[in-house]
Amino acid sequence: MEWFRYLNEDKIISWRHWLHRHPELGFHETETSAFIEKALREMENVEVRCPTKTSVLAVIHGKEPGKTVALRADIDALPIEEESEVDFRSETSGMMHACGHDTHTAMLLGAAEALSQMTDQFSGTIKLIFQHAEEISPGGAQEILQTGVLDDVDCFYGSHIIAPYPAGQIMVLSGPLMAAHNAFYLTIQGRGSHGAMPERSIDPIMVGADIVLNINQIVARNVSPLENVVISFGKFSAGGAFNVIPDKAMLEGTVRTTTQEIRTYVESRIREVIEHICKAHGAEYELTYVQGYPAVINDEGYTEMAEKVATELFGAENCMQATRSMGSEDFSYYQQKAPGTYVILGGGVPEDGCGYINHHPKFKVMENAFLNGTKMYVGFALEALKND
Repeated sequence: MEWFRYLNEDKIISWRHWLHRHPELGFHETETSAFIEKALREMENVEVRCPTKTSVLAVIHGKEPGKTVALRADIDALPIEEESEVDFRSETSGMMHACGHDTHTAMLLGAAEALSQMTDQFSGTIKLIFQHAEEISPGGAQEILQTGVLDDVDCFYGSHIIAPYPAGQIMVLSGPLMAAHNAFYLTIQGRGSHGAMPERSIDPIMVGADIVLNINQIVARNVSPLENVVISFGKFSAGGAFNVIPDKAMLEGTVRTTTQEIRTYVESRIREVIEHICKAHGAEYELTYVQGYPAVINDEGYTEMAEKVATELFGAENCMQATRSMGSEDFSYYQQKAPGTYVILGGGVPEDGCGYINHHPKFKVMENAFLNGTKMYVGFALEALKND
């Protein structure tokens, strides 16, 4: 491709190293957004805006009016102490780019630099979103959308680097790619007693155990095995002494679904189970049920476009079907605004030293994957703009 000459792999890697050394958590990405803004302002033909306190939007206009395509990267890190053996380790204790958002940001900066030198080669507008707070619900996507800066967008494209998959491989999937997630926080109020006199208690541990067992039956017996549903409890805390039945227990869990119908149904069943079990035991309860990100639903047409671009750029052998994940992503909010697609970029396999998955303190990816990710940003934007 003629436009490959506008790609600067060394600069992309250099940007990534700085970002990796300086991780910041969601809604606090002040240095990160300042770094991105500075890099963009050094490019020609790029309008730079800051739609929220810690997000950055770059706008590049082509030679004539046309469609508007948005490319998105997330910029926040995680509260994880880094254990990877790289010479550009995090310099901030307790924080790490363990999900690869530093690579997404660097690749999108590389795409911005390339596209800024190609404005005479396309018609339309390209908006590059450097989004804050993907890792923290309610997420940064909604906040940016509420500003109205993306109201004119016709389609959205995003990607996520994942290990352990072959470095630079592109994986696409139409329809549900990632799940919607909900969270629930339950406090069971029973009546405490000495462990030797259980008849005087309303045992919240027993109530909680019944709730855990019966809620898991929702997946096993109330939902079709053809549906994608996960319910997991991450916290069950109660008591402080081995011989005392406590008066209170706390449970927390997550729910993952891929359709709105099942999402609504599972919530109603969880509420019913909790209500009836607590009533049967004579316990009181408080339940907070939080709606998290919707499911990432990839548009068929734009997913086919991404597959076409990847095949032309890297060959059919490097463009595969993605596996549906029960993880979640607030890219889904953009897809509720306009159609789009979200693809997976392979970050490396165990043989490359990339055997740890995202969010692991030893997470690591291969730098030779970044150029392919950058090419996909550029290639998709150019292809989408020329398809009316």
